[in-house]
Amino acid sequence: MKKLIILLAIAISFQGFSQDNYLGEGPFSQLIIRGVMLINGDGSPPRGPMDIVVENNKIVNMQIVGYPGVPIDESKRPKLKSGGKELDASGMYLLPGFIDMHTHIGGTGQGADWEYVFKLWMAHGITTIREVGGRGLAWSVDMKKKSNNHEIVAPRIFTHTVFGQGSKEPISTPEMAREWVRKNAKDGADGIKFFGAEPEIMDAAIRENKKLGLRSTAHHAQLSVARWNVLHSARAGMTSMEHWYGLPEALFDDRTVQNYPLDYNYQNEQHRFEEAGKLWAQAAEPYSEHWNNVMNELLELDFTLDPTFTIYEASRDLHKARRAEWHELYTLPSLWKFYEPSKISHGSYWHDWGTEQEVAWKRNYKLWMTFINEYKNRGGRVTAGSDSGFIYQLYGFGYIRELELLREAGFHPLEVIRSATLNGAEALGWDSKIGSVQIGKLADFVIVDANPLKNLKVLYGTGAVKLTKDNEVVRSGGVKYTIKDGVIYDAKRLLADVKAMVDAEKAKTNWKLKQPGVKD
Repeated sequence: MKKLIILLAIAISFQGFSQDNYLGEGPFSQLIIRGVMLINGDGSPPRGPMDIVVENNKIVNMQIVGYPGVPIDESKRPKLKSGGKELDASGMYLLPGFIDMHTHIGGTGQGADWEYVFKLWMAHGITTIREVGGRGLAWSVDMKKKSNNHEIVAPRIFTHTVFGQGSKEPISTPEMAREWVRKNAKDGADGIKFFGAEPEIMDAAIRENKKLGLRSTAHHAQLSVARWNVLHSARAGMTSMEHWYGLPEALFDDRTVQNYPLDYNYQNEQHRFEEAGKLWAQAAEPYSEHWNNVMNELLELDFTLDPTFTIYEASRDLHKARRAEWHELYTLPSLWKFYEPSKISHGSYWHDWGTEQEVAWKRNYKLWMTFINEYKNRGGRVTAGSDSGFIYQLYGFGYIRELELLREAGFHPLEVIRSATLNGAEALGWDSKIGSVQIGKLADFVIVDANPLKNLKVLYGTGAVKLTKDNEVVRSGGVKYTIKDGVIYDAKRLLADVKAMVDAEKAKTNWKLKQPGVKD
């Protein structure tokens, strides 16, 4: 009984800010990070040990202070000023802050509030997010201001409003589209996320948005993609795309619409996702003339691909995604419920999911990854986005899984890091400020005590399993510090906060993990 009372007290303390209102350390007039190995976002190889000096949130010095295996020459080290802060990161690895290019800040359907979501992201080194649809522009702008002012523990937020959101009536003319775009910009949005509309409305909205200098992206939904695919968007001035919908359709060379079964219903989630797993097989063959022509035109238009491999991974291995080890400690009971087979919850399409569907999706991934890797090889910009909160992908953890999937697609680990950092900054138009560690840029860093190039799994909050020379099983890694705008956050402390929230909800609801469909 006493234990239950304690847990309920914890639950009350986590309704909103955590009990001690932890907001990190800093910012400082001067911050010196000592002795790190730098893995930059520009594709350059690692180097160190290095001291990195930050003053008032700007990198002002990057000083190599020695050589591997040789004691550091203290005379080469930058001097700490009065009131400054030193962070000993000897033997650790420092990367630019990660940028998640496809996010949703929780949701009522998931029962995941913003503090839970933000702390999971920050615990995984994600210092910047692009929100592509949320609870409304005014709410997102308020969160953005609070993050910028260090009032909450949160990444930097770029908000892309869903096209038409907040409109008093459906947008039915090009002029209505242009008016909505102008108001969206005036109200503080950084861009627009489209799902689709009539071609003349899409064209008007994208061109007006481009004229205003804002970014744009799209999930080219099946309801509109037969007449408006990725090529149409890119030609009109769209700057990026999400997932892969609309890209195979642009690659069709022997049809104009997807080969839908004649009893298909878009409102049936199993129909929607099962048939999506067969779509790449209907596109032109890799490296064929049409395939190359589409890729080359997108490259010429400087178009960004944000594949979000991770959000569909359960389609090719449901059991693996559902029982990922972090779910046990960090997934809220409400999320477990949201992920279960359902005819209502988006992405809960496990009505009758089995071997045939998974095999089709594995083939789908192979063709999809071939296009993405070749796009990167030809100089195209590929970013890292997770779309977590759906389909058994947990915030933060899902992003690190996306990095592993980019590696599977053929990216060198340094190319993976570039997609996660500098490429995202370029897509946001912020590469002069974030995305790589350079003098003059902002102090957004990820610090981990193991080498992520050798094993990306060390970036997970749960770390990576390792066997010592004494035959002891240990956990290696887990982000140690996330630094955003010069403020230092203890990543493991943030994860502990999240675990306490989850434990409190489990106690409150008397929740126990059960296999779907099992009654006892």
